[in-house]
Amino acid sequence: MAAFKRFLIGRPLKTTELGEQTLNKKKALAILSSDALSSVAYGPEQILLVLITVSAAAFWYSIPIGIGVLILLTALILSYRQIIFAYPHGGGAYVVSKNNLGVYPGLVAGGSLLVDYILTVAVSVSAGTDAITSAFPSLHEYKVPIAVVFVLLITLLNLRGVTESASILAYPVYLFVVSLLILIGAGLYRIMTGDITPELHAPIGTPIAGISLFLLLKAFASGSSALTGVEAISNAIPNFKSPAPNNAAKTLSAMGILLALLFSGIVVLAYLYGIKPLEEATVVSQIAEETFGRNLMYFFVQGTTALILILAANTGYSAFPLLAVNLAKDKFIPRMFTVRGDRLGYSNGILILGLLSILLIVAFQGKTEHLIPLYAVGVFIPFTLSQSGMMVKWIREKPAGWITKLIINTMGALISFTVTMTFFITKLAQVWPVLIFLPLIVLLFHRIKKHYEAVGDQLRLATCEPAVPIEGNVIIVPVSGITHVVEQSLNYAQSLGVEQIIAVYIPFDREEEGKFEMKWRQWKPDVRLVTLHSPYRSIIHPLSKFIDMVKRKADESNYQVTVVIPQFIPKKGWHNLLHNQSSFMIRTHLLHHKDIIITTVPYHLKK
Repeated sequence: MAAFKRFLIGRPLKTTELGEQTLNKKKALAILSSDALSSVAYGPEQILLVLITVSAAAFWYSIPIGIGVLILLTALILSYRQIIFAYPHGGGAYVVSKNNLGVYPGLVAGGSLLVDYILTVAVSVSAGTDAITSAFPSLHEYKVPIAVVFVLLITLLNLRGVTESASILAYPVYLFVVSLLILIGAGLYRIMTGDITPELHAPIGTPIAGISLFLLLKAFASGSSALTGVEAISNAIPNFKSPAPNNAAKTLSAMGILLALLFSGIVVLAYLYGIKPLEEATVVSQIAEETFGRNLMYFFVQGTTALILILAANTGYSAFPLLAVNLAKDKFIPRMFTVRGDRLGYSNGILILGLLSILLIVAFQGKTEHLIPLYAVGVFIPFTLSQSGMMVKWIREKPAGWITKLIINTMGALISFTVTMTFFITKLAQVWPVLIFLPLIVLLFHRIKKHYEAVGDQLRLATCEPAVPIEGNVIIVPVSGITHVVEQSLNYAQSLGVEQIIAVYIPFDREEEGKFEMKWRQWKPDVRLVTLHSPYRSIIHPLSKFIDMVKRKADESNYQVTVVIPQFIPKKGWHNLLHNQSSFMIRTHLLHHKDIIITTVPYHLKK
């Protein structure tokens, strides 16, 4: 197994090699921006899907709505730059909200993001699989297994380490950026040269019957789904090469510029081309076909789009483990999330993310498009809380230039809050689960924290009860026969210098009981034997009752009861399947008995 594990994830790395596992700006931009950049493939389409409910003539509203999304993007980028420098150890919205608004707002932000990263993986991989099965319809019935395989591959890549996964995944991300920039450039060139007639779209400002502020807000909220993943860089600052905050801030700015260019380009081309959202073809696919025809460039755009949709999941793998580390350090989730694996990544977080994403894909049969609103609102709740937290920070601390910073965060908070409320008002049927699972997650965090605090109080020497002095020891040895493993266990017990050793044998019929007692007197007359007839063929129940009886008597004299369990270990692991594992079941049961010491004496078989 060790050799197989090394083959899959590579040789273990020393802790001193941690610095070599950090990312430069180019690699970080690729793996931490893939979620945000991939949303260009569906963000503009979400706007058109709302506007088409009025008429195709209403598509000109996509331009001012797109400008509104860009304003929100600018506010978020500027705000998260400030968060990066204010909280250089990562944690993003969780740390900002917890430090400035209180523990519970912090837990709401942290819980939202944890769930959102799981949705990121499930939605992204399912969307990418859709693109592949659309190109090859014969694969459609295998959609779920294909999606699961992609999740397993991305999980494996991340287990191999941050730098290795970044080296492989960077190429498809940059190919996607290049393909879309070429598409936008070629499309704009066709428009400027007069290849596209103005009749394809309604002029900006055309009066549209049936349009309402409510509908425009709904379209704006839908288009804002293109901003999911913007916060990932602020969560993953420790993954950057030194100086980490400066490199993270530059990467965030570069991501904002690329996202703004790609999003605005697709929105403008969709409007000018008069593209309508179709079930059988995405908006990007229609733009590419209109611009290039169904040639090599069209398939290049489609191929890189499918790749980026799948690889957008990698943003979740980069940010989820680091957010989990911050929550685990504060004792709100299990401490296992703080442990680094063989390749210095937080492998427990990576594995749990992969497992939960697979469960989600299987549960929804790969049809996770209905999760996009849930996925988006899961980001805008932390957006709103982090912006509000930074507002409180500037008002409380008043550093140099705090007024400008406060204005930026206030704008971001107001717009994010508006988008969040719009999601709840216009898409309640799709986002209502947030109102149930968020309180449950916060309650779970609270219960885990209480458990860790209770354990700490009970283990702390200053607060725990003084230990009762032990005056002696009573050793109980369950025996199944007269064998080498029993002999070795009895020899061990006698070597401790304990006078009271009791061998316990549990026969199922009376004849067997008498024969064994006779053999025992001949073999070990110096060791007391107790036989407990079990008419219902149970070993654990009579043994447990006997131990409890001995324990009550031992407590009167401050004696300790120790159960020494003989166990033979087969030479080959699969041989365990051929034995009934009585010793394991006894040990498991006795672990729940208070103040009983359990010792296992292994006897290793040679054949």
